[in-house]
Amino acid sequence: TTLLRTLLGLLPKQAGTIRWNAAVVDNPATWFVPPRSAYTAQIPRLFSETLSDNILQGLSEASVDLPAAIRMAVLETDLAAMDDGLDTFVGPRGVRLSGGQLQRVAAARMFIRTPELIVCDDVSSAIDVETEQLLWSRVFAGSEVTSLLVSHRHAALQRADHIIVLKNGRIEAEGTLAYLLETSVEMQRLWRGERGDAKDNNHE
Repeated sequence: TTLLRTLLGLLPKQAGTIRWNAAVVDNPATWFVPPRSAYTAQIPRLFSETLSDNILQGLSEASVDLPAAIRMAVLETDLAAMDDGLDTFVGPRGVRLSGGQLQRVAAARMFIRTPELIVCDDVSSAIDVETEQLLWSRVFAGSEVTSLLVSHRHAALQRADHIIVLKNGRIEAEGTLAYLLETSVEMQRLWRGERGDAKDNNHE
């Protein structure tokens, strides 16, 4: 979480250089914004408005593909079960939604901006395994999108090209999932679900 927030300019960096396609990014807070990138936090914040207002956030519905964003976030079944559909009020900070629904509404808000880079901080932690598998399969199906994810979930890790295992704020190991499962004791432990102190273990 700290690493992602620093890369996005939400926290000041103490050292190092942030680059985008080899070019140095001097001000990440103004650079990593839609449509260049879009971010979903570990605990998404929703406004006490309708679902559509929370997803669009000022965008004109005519200028975006709202149905595609809803489908990518695997929200279509949930919406069909709501009497008011996209006009459903979510309550303060989304209190009327389940944890998984809240995360997927925040994901739809990110997808609708069709960013070059999606940045997600454990965005599927409250989603059931089947729905999560469907979400990631839709996100990456024939898509050129680049993703930067923090997750310990198998469905996300299995789709990663490169994984960085952090422990106590330092890089413990990195590589493909297959390589890490063969060589990294920490990754093996995490894969078995022995997470230990989750606050100290983040995985890209």
